[in-house]
Amino acid sequence: MEVLVSSTAASTRPHFILSNPKKPLTLTFKPSIISQVNPWKFIEGRLLSGISCIRTNVYWSGICGSSDALCKHEFLIHPLCRLNKTFSSQSSCFAISHGCSHRLRKHTSSLQKVMSHSDKIRRHASVVFVRLVAAMLLVTSVSVAPSNTPSWALSEENLLFLEAWRTIDRAYIDKTFNGQSWFRYRENALRNEPMNNREETYMAIKKMLASLDDPFTRFLEPEKFKSLRSGTQGALTGIGLSIGYPKGSEGSQAGLVVISAAPGGPAYQAGILSGDIILEIDNTSTESMSIYDAAERLQGAEGSSVEITIQTGPEIKHLALTREKVSLNPVKSRLCEIPGSEKNYPRIGYIKLTSFNQKASAAVKEAIDTLRSNRANAFVLDLRDNSGGLFPEGIETAKIWLDKGVIVYICDNHGVRDIYDTDGGPAIAVSEPLAVLVNKGTASASEILAGALKDNKRAVLFGEPTYGKGKIQSVFQLSDGSGLAVTVARYETPAHIDIDKIGVIPDHPLPNPFPEDEDAFCGCIQDSGSACYVNNVQLFSR
Repeated sequence: MEVLVSSTAASTRPHFILSNPKKPLTLTFKPSIISQVNPWKFIEGRLLSGISCIRTNVYWSGICGSSDALCKHEFLIHPLCRLNKTFSSQSSCFAISHGCSHRLRKHTSSLQKVMSHSDKIRRHASVVFVRLVAAMLLVTSVSVAPSNTPSWALSEENLLFLEAWRTIDRAYIDKTFNGQSWFRYRENALRNEPMNNREETYMAIKKMLASLDDPFTRFLEPEKFKSLRSGTQGALTGIGLSIGYPKGSEGSQAGLVVISAAPGGPAYQAGILSGDIILEIDNTSTESMSIYDAAERLQGAEGSSVEITIQTGPEIKHLALTREKVSLNPVKSRLCEIPGSEKNYPRIGYIKLTSFNQKASAAVKEAIDTLRSNRANAFVLDLRDNSGGLFPEGIETAKIWLDKGVIVYICDNHGVRDIYDTDGGPAIAVSEPLAVLVNKGTASASEILAGALKDNKRAVLFGEPTYGKGKIQSVFQLSDGSGLAVTVARYETPAHIDIDKIGVIPDHPLPNPFPEDEDAFCGCIQDSGSACYVNNVQLFSR
C-alpha cells in the first residue's frame, strides 16, 4: 500500500482514514486545521522545522499473503535537523511505500515519536532564534548610533568642509584616494580637526587635499579663485609678469626668470625687463618655487600689494607693487625674413603663445592670417614657458594645424574613456612647414598641443623635455566663493604615451642660450655668426 502523510503549518495531532479495505489499502493522513495562524509562529516554522519532507520508496521481495508468509521490506523515516527555507510546516510530510498493512501501527507509533521529538526541537530552537534576533538588533543599534549623531550637530564650518570632501569624492581621478579610506578620513576630520572659524576650516580642507599627495589638486581662497576665473577670461589681477624657469647654465642665478612684462602693467611701469631674475616674493625665496606657486603668489585682489626682490644684472632691487587688472593678449607674432634663401623658407612667421585663456585659439588664427598676408611660407610656434590654461583652447589650437588625426586620449584608472580628434573644420594651416619650441616650462594644455603635433608628424619639436603634467584639472566653486582645482583625468598623446612626470621629448635640442622674445629669435635664424644660430632648413627637418 502507499501511505500519504501531509500536514499544514499548525497541525500536531493527525488522524487517519482507511478507505476500501478490499483493495490495496490507502491510508490518508489529514491534519486538523487551525482557523488562524500566528504570523510569528509561521515564520518560526519556516525557519526552524526540525524535520524535512521525505519521500522514501520501499522495495520488497518475497511473498506476503498468509499468516506465516515472510514479508521482507525496508522502511525509512528519519528527521533531518536543519533549517528549511522553503517549507512552511511546523511538522513534516512523508510518502512511504509499504507492502504490508499489519505493520502500520508500529510505524505510526514511530512517526508519533519523531513528531514529539520535532516539537521539542522546535520549542528549543524558538528560544535560540528569539535570542539571536535580540542580539542582532542590539548590535545593529550600537553600530548605527555613531553615524547618526553628527547629522544634527554639524556647524556651518563643518558643512563647508563636507562640501569640499564631497567634491573630491565625486570628481577625483584616483578612487583609492592615495591608498586611504576616504570615508574614514571624513569622520576623523570632523571629530579631530578644529573648525571653529573660516580660517581653521580652510586649513582643514588644505590638510585633506595634502593627504592625496597631488600638487595639482589644490584649494583656492575666494580671491584666488576669482583671480583664476578672470585670468582664463583674458584679464588677470596681478602685476603683469610672464615668468619661467632660468636656463640653469653654470653660474646663473637661482630663481625664476621674467619672460615678459605686460605693457602698461605694474611690473612694466616699475622697469622690470625680460631676463630679470625674481629672487623673492613676499620674503619667500623662489629658489625651489614652481612657476605655478609663484603665479598664485603674484596674483591677488585688485589694489592689494606684493613685495618682490628682482636682480637686474648685478643690481638687486626690492619693489612693492600694487596689483591691478591687466588685459592679457596671449599671442605675439613677428615675420622673420632670411636674406638669400629664396628656395628655403625665406619668410618665417614666428608666433609666441604664452597661455591658453579664452582668447588663445582666436588670437593664433589672427596671427596666422596676418603673417600669411605678409607672405610667410613657414611657421614657428613658441610654447616655451606656457604653463597651460583652458583645456578646450588647447584642443581648438591643435585643430588649427591638424586636419585629421587624434589630438589626445582622456583616460581614467580603467583606461581610455574619451577621444578628442580633428574634424577638419577649423584647420587653416595644414600645409606650411611648422617647428614648435618647448622647454621645461611648457606644461598642461601646451603639452597636449605639442604632443599632438609631434605624434601626428605635423611639426618638428625643438628644445628640452617639457614639464610632464599629464593630468587634467577641473575647477569647482564652493558655496562661500572659494574653490577647488581637482585632478579629474589623465591623458595620453596620440601615440598612447603617458607623459606624466616625463614630459614630451623634443626631436632636437636648441642652442644654449636661446632667446625668449620674438625680436631676438629672428636674429638667431638670420645671423649665422651668432651663438644661437639655427639654419632655417635645419629648423624644419626631422
